Amino acid sequence: MAGPTASSNFSLPLLLLLLVAPASDCRAEPDPKAALFAFGDSYLDPGNNNYINTTALDQANFWPYGETYFKFPTGRFSDGRLVSDFIAEYAGLPLIPPYLQPGVRNWRHGVNFASAGAGALAETFKGSVIDLKTQLGYFKKAATQLRQELGEAKAELTISRGVYMFSIGSNDYNSPFLTNSTILSSYSKSVYAGMVISNLTKVIQEIYGIGGRKFGFMNLPPLGCLPGIRIIKAEQGGRCLEEASSLANLHNHALSKLLAKLEHQLTGFKYSLYDFNSNLRRRMNHPHKYGENRCTQCFNPILLMKYLHATKVSACRNVSA
Repeated sequence: MAGPTASSNFSLPLLLLLLVAPASDCRAEPDPKAALFAFGDSYLDPGNNNYINTTALDQANFWPYGETYFKFPTGRFSDGRLVSDFIAEYAGLPLIPPYLQPGVRNWRHGVNFASAGAGALAETFKGSVIDLKTQLGYFKKAATQLRQELGEAKAELTISRGVYMFSIGSNDYNSPFLTNSTILSSYSKSVYAGMVISNLTKVIQEIYGIGGRKFGFMNLPPLGCLPGIRIIKAEQGGRCLEEASSLANLHNHALSKLLAKLEHQLTGFKYSLYDFNSNLRRRMNHPHKYGENRCTQCFNPILLMKYLHATKVSACRNVSA
């Protein structure tokens, strides 16, 4: 579990405050809305994987994805919108487009670089996803494009006032269980988590060096309870795989410490950390408190059927039930 810090208790108003905080720089006309830049994995990917050569496991451009809000599959791993979509809406921003979407280059409100299946480590599902370092490279190109379109002063203001949102790490810890990787035999759990955190740290520091100051993070859920992990140990009868969840706990503790450290080291660095792990556990353990008839524990019938190599997929008639 992530340890408490002065800035670690996430709330939607706190992240929105980062997005709408007025600029202290008066070199350009005032705009109360800060841009939103997103990095990470399927929790934030709005469709970047639609435009890369990858497998069906890392794409969501088919039914029943998107059936509730958009009424068609957009590439989001959701029946509707993602957390980044809701945050953009509450902040008064339009939907933030995927970086790879053809014909879209108006990024003054932000752009989304996330890729389903991506990790902080380049080796995670290598060749099928856009890893975090590559996403950083895309951001650098987008920053150059902003300077060309807006001019140096306005682009600098957009970058410095922007919020940089991250959801990354789940696939780094899931992939060894879902593939034939032996990497967890080569490193201790703490060393492996340190490698993931180290790569994330470098990306944060580079964005800070370019001008970013406000960051939002999601910690990792109890990974051993995800269906794709639970089914690989048939002898456990579908129970959560504690080895995977323990890796998530190591990561979350290290992430909390890292952000507190950066807050003291980097002038002007501000962050919000959403405790996704605890909130999801509460929903799993007490579904009725959240309007659920039963605990589905992140059940995704599409991914589950794919892992089982089934040919037919069905979804709930009422996805809200």
